[in-house]
Amino acid sequence: MTLSPVPDLLLEPLVRGALAEDLGRAGDITTDAVIPAHHKWHGLLVARQAGVIAGLDLARLAFHLLDPSVVFEPKMNDGERVAPKDIVASMSGNARAIITGERVALNFLCRLSGIATATRQLVDAVKPHKARICCTRKTTPGLRLIEKYAVRAGGGSNHRFGLDDAVLIKDNHIAAAGGIRPAVTRAREAVGHLVKVELEVDSLDQLKEALDLPIDAVLLDNMEPATLKKAVEMVKGRFTTEASGRVTAETVTAIAATGVDVISCGWITHSAPILDIGLDEA
Repeated sequence: MTLSPVPDLLLEPLVRGALAEDLGRAGDITTDAVIPAHHKWHGLLVARQAGVIAGLDLARLAFHLLDPSVVFEPKMNDGERVAPKDIVASMSGNARAIITGERVALNFLCRLSGIATATRQLVDAVKPHKARICCTRKTTPGLRLIEKYAVRAGGGSNHRFGLDDAVLIKDNHIAAAGGIRPAVTRAREAVGHLVKVELEVDSLDQLKEALDLPIDAVLLDNMEPATLKKAVEMVKGRFTTEASGRVTAETVTAIAATGVDVISCGWITHSAPILDIGLDEA
């Protein structure tokens, strides 16, 4: 799967905001006091642990927005595996710009690489099966675009970017609408022919009720593997089956073995640990 980069036009506001937050009212008073204005420096971004890299463009922008003359040279691409002590990128140029931009660059790079690493762990665990690993909307406010990019860098797929991407009828929608059938009927009547409709069910009885409804996908929520297997057999390929709930590195293989098409997991974006990367002098 080809990993398409996020345009700088969309990344710049995120990096500018992070730099402004860090620089505060008076800038980097430590670096400006200690390092002469025109001093040159050569630094290396070095992996401290094994994982998958994501976020190199954000790191580059953290330095370039402070000084466009800084030369940033990636030594690998987003989506590639990295081992401890591997050089991820090098940069040379104005020392103040590099050292001042270090924390913002690493915050983005470590965070996104952690998401990519967690995603790849699940992707590798389901490889014998057809299931695709997918993220959710459980993302850091304001960072959804880049966190979902990191999921793709780890070999996963993206679920909805927002509430306007597709219809997903969940338990509270069903309760407020008065049942599964009226909820699906109203949704289908309200949206255009290109908009997909997915229905969440948490029991085989609910699934049975949904089998003849005009939906494109069913989300099988918090079901044990044995129940998921029965659900897949009931659907018989009528629509896409998605498993969700309690998905971890320990449970994902058994979930994939049930034959579901997609496994969605919020953990890869809301709880993945960072990948430890540091800036060293060359």
